[in-house]
Amino acid sequence: MIGPRRIMLTADAVGGVWQYCLELAAGFGARGTEVLLAAMGPALDAGHVEQATGIPGVSVRPTGLPLAWLAESETAVCDAAEALADLAADWGAETIQLHAPAYAAFGEWRAPVVAAAHSCVGTWWRAVRSGPISADLAWRAALTGRGLRRADAVIAPSGAFARALADTYRLERPVLPIWNGRRAPGVTRVPRMHGFTAGRLWDEAKNIATLDEAARLSGVLVRAAGPSVGPNGAAVSTNSLHLLGTFDSAALAREYATAGFFVSPARYEPFGLAVLEAAAAGCPLILGDIPTFRELWDEAAVFVAPNDAADLAEAMLSVHDNGAELGEAARARATRYTADAMVTQTWAVHAGIASGRLAA
Repeated sequence: MIGPRRIMLTADAVGGVWQYCLELAAGFGARGTEVLLAAMGPALDAGHVEQATGIPGVSVRPTGLPLAWLAESETAVCDAAEALADLAADWGAETIQLHAPAYAAFGEWRAPVVAAAHSCVGTWWRAVRSGPISADLAWRAALTGRGLRRADAVIAPSGAFARALADTYRLERPVLPIWNGRRAPGVTRVPRMHGFTAGRLWDEAKNIATLDEAARLSGVLVRAAGPSVGPNGAAVSTNSLHLLGTFDSAALAREYATAGFFVSPARYEPFGLAVLEAAAAGCPLILGDIPTFRELWDEAAVFVAPNDAADLAEAMLSVHDNGAELGEAARARATRYTADAMVTQTWAVHAGIASGRLAA
């Protein structure tokens, strides 16, 4: 399939979007396409830049523009969108992939736009909180809805999240689910008797408070990698978890190799890249019983009620009895979620909107 020769991807290093973009960039580059990574949010460090520029055909442009979910006002999002549209036009992008649909709500985009929804405040609120959405998040959710309607195509990392987007924003257009993918880490498992979790620990959706209480009830050591304070000022405090701070990919691979199990009692998760990485390494999985995890890991994980610390503690104590079997089930399931499949399907979306064959 003939596709665009130049694609601009927005990217940031706050969460899993960075690695996702690198996977896409490498796959697009293998198809002969040049990729521009427009870096948003906090400045990239030298390691991030080296990762990206080491991929043939990839260039990085630090923009200093705010992430939509951290922007101070609608005007700031509008200004960022217009700057991105100008950058894409000046560089000669033939298609653009925005990793926050809110940017698609503004700007004079002179090439077709793919809105990739990795998460959003509207669906987050419905899963984590109750009642009317707060004023600070309501305007952000409204912009997300406008962007989802205005983009030329919308993709999401799971069917469950695609349905949540359609329901939350009352979309009449299709949201195309494309499972995230990772390359298997190739680690040798030497499991020990502790658990492991990884991600944005400060995010309420990760449900770290319940995991902390389960660790106390069970007496099981649980190691936790990731930031405990977010760029929005949100923070989590724990009493029983062993906090490790932020890890690079090599350190994470070592944790996956030695953990007796990987645990995520998340109440909201559009996909869960850390879960996939752990599964690909052969870690047994203990997961919150939410639609996304059921879609991806049904019959390949132990499921618990997300807010039931006692249920989670019991699962952590019992997983050692069948850890080898659970680990192999997780590893086998992880083979469904490959970087190659993700790249191929995303490439088809870009090729479709570039040629006009993919209807909005």
